[in-house]
Amino acid sequence: MKHVFEHEHRLSMQVFEKLGQEVWTRCFTMIASRTGIAAFLQFGNKFTESKKSPDKLLNLLKVFAVLDDLRSDFSQLFGTKACAEIQTLTRDLIRNVVHGAWEIFWELSFQVELQRQSPPPSDGSVPLLVSFVMEYCNQLLGDKYRPTMIQILVIHQSWKHEKYQEGLFTNQIYNIVKEIGLNLDSWSKGLPRPQAHSFLFMMNNHHYFCSLKGTKLGDMMGESWLRAHEQYKDYYSTLYLKESWGKLLAPITQAATDLTAEEEPIDRDLLKKRLKAFNEAFDDMYKKQYNWIIPDEDLREKMCQRVVQAIAPIYGSYIKKYTTSITPDDSAHRYIKHSVQSLENMLGSLFQPKHRKLGNSKSVTTNYPIDNMKNAMTSQLYLTLTAA
Repeated sequence: MKHVFEHEHRLSMQVFEKLGQEVWTRCFTMIASRTGIAAFLQFGNKFTESKKSPDKLLNLLKVFAVLDDLRSDFSQLFGTKACAEIQTLTRDLIRNVVHGAWEIFWELSFQVELQRQSPPPSDGSVPLLVSFVMEYCNQLLGDKYRPTMIQILVIHQSWKHEKYQEGLFTNQIYNIVKEIGLNLDSWSKGLPRPQAHSFLFMMNNHHYFCSLKGTKLGDMMGESWLRAHEQYKDYYSTLYLKESWGKLLAPITQAATDLTAEEEPIDRDLLKKRLKAFNEAFDDMYKKQYNWIIPDEDLREKMCQRVVQAIAPIYGSYIKKYTTSITPDDSAHRYIKHSVQSLENMLGSLFQPKHRKLGNSKSVTTNYPIDNMKNAMTSQLYLTLTAA
């Protein structure tokens, strides 16, 4: 428009102006047609007919922004009767872009709801759907897309002879976030036992929502929303510790009580039985939780420390008293399966993402950038958008 047609338009007018406007505008139209402008606009219309997907919405917004930026140029260059075909193709393209963008945007909350039937991640981490949709909403709320999306909503409402209501755009984002929350509640109930698994899952996701502070989406949702998720994160982390490792301490806590009792003699068979019970319970709990994940590094380190602080001191105190109650050659030594240090090391290795357990934990990020999940989630949402 700006570097080719504008000059051709001026040149046609200068050369053929004496022959009249109809002649020089027809000349310019022929030149523009031969450069492929009609085919290019037809290509744009074909794109609007492609399958619906989240990526397509962003691309439609880009197309509309370009067309809007060139609106005055189009009017100046192709505003005559000689350019009727180009005018028609341009109007069709604008109509299809507006309707296509509105349709995908309006259906997003419904498509998120449809994902409720899919299984949650078995490792208790943040589902890709959550990370993808939240980052996607952040993009829509950004300066690059928000003004264009609102402009499209205003135009679409006017076509329906309705006035655009302030907040229509943000209300739809609220609806998407609300559906994500309902999905999480449903998914947490679908996780396999033990219940601690569900608590860890909810803790991870509430922490993820807390991390939205300072983003466009976090600002839109508000400080009270962020604080609520912070409180829920703490609530579920406490429930997780109590439900899993709190119950684990029962055997050695009782055994420690027996060791400090004044009655004699000490029932060593009972002590060995309780230590054996602790070992079995600990190994079982560790095996179940080894594949659970806390994606956020800071939260992972904090939870590992809390687990170690809850288990190691009591276990260490018990083992110390246990070893002083037996002789060096007593066979009861074989019941001490874990040293305090090895137990701390095992607990400290929990919740690591798979790719980090196999490599250098300092070199791999734990975040879920949109580029890494785009193919999977775009494909998943593409199927539901297409089926709608």
